[in-house]
Amino acid sequence: MTTDQDDLEPLDPKTGTKLFLEHKATDCTDSTVQNHRYRMKHFLEWCDEEDIDNLNDLSGRDIQRYRLWLADDDDINALTMKNMMSGFRVFLKWAGSVEAVPESLYSKLMIPRVRRSQQSSEKILEAERAEKLLAYLSRYEYASMHYVLLAFLWETGMRMGAAYSVDLTDVNFDEKRVELVHRPEQGTTLKNGKSGERFVAMSAEVTELLKDHVDTFRYDITDEYGREPLLTTEHGRMCRGTLRRKINKITAPCYIDEPCPDCNRGIERKCAEAVSPHAIRRGSITHFLTEDVPIDVVSDRMNVSRKVLDKHYDKRSAEVKLEQRRGYLDEI
Repeated sequence: MTTDQDDLEPLDPKTGTKLFLEHKATDCTDSTVQNHRYRMKHFLEWCDEEDIDNLNDLSGRDIQRYRLWLADDDDINALTMKNMMSGFRVFLKWAGSVEAVPESLYSKLMIPRVRRSQQSSEKILEAERAEKLLAYLSRYEYASMHYVLLAFLWETGMRMGAAYSVDLTDVNFDEKRVELVHRPEQGTTLKNGKSGERFVAMSAEVTELLKDHVDTFRYDITDEYGREPLLTTEHGRMCRGTLRRKINKITAPCYIDEPCPDCNRGIERKCAEAVSPHAIRRGSITHFLTEDVPIDVVSDRMNVSRKVLDKHYDKRSAEVKLEQRRGYLDEI
């Protein structure tokens, strides 16, 4: 028998996700459950932005809107999108079995096909561009959230989720370092879980910038767990969507009064020249490697394996790599 809309029982997204993960934990490996948890984080963020507080209200159009919302994130390539949609389909099928959504809703979700050439994104914030943006922000918006975000992500190369998770107490201004901690029970996670926990060194300049931001612009906020987020809005910890939008805004050429092809269209957030937080991470990693920082040091600092680093992050040209090798060989 098919579940009708009238037969549904109210269930909020957060509770529904919790029950779904508990269900998967009974017959799946820990890594599979962790993958589902990672994918569902995006769904919960979307529900929060769209003020969806009851899964009963989800429709085929909502599924399409969610897919378009994910597609708007440059961090999510075609292969990741396919995996996200496959995982979301599993969730919808489970939700239908517990009268949270119409039983056939999952069948309205179409899984995208992926060509080999689509499996990774090449977009990157080039070092020259980063330095130009940072110089502008240093001059006109010192200690602002915009400047802090770009400087912090560029210097540390950390993922957006890691930056989102940082508390004020995680920053040691005297030692010039930030500690990244996996706290899933309190809503902040690192992509690689406990193995992603680490200390990240900061320059004196960025450390001073963070301190000035805290003293001048940071909202005096404590979250529901008694934690004090580093990156805040007047409402609390700055959400990932807001972080992403701010980065997209300040990396569009028009932000620093340069020609911008999309300005007249009123779609600044989709400007072809703007980049996502993950493009900053790629650029940062490439910059460190170009400056001859040993690959193992970069791998540890950015919490990425050498294999993944080589495949997805190292965007040095063949010519740059050749000249760097030549520099070492000339010393022999």
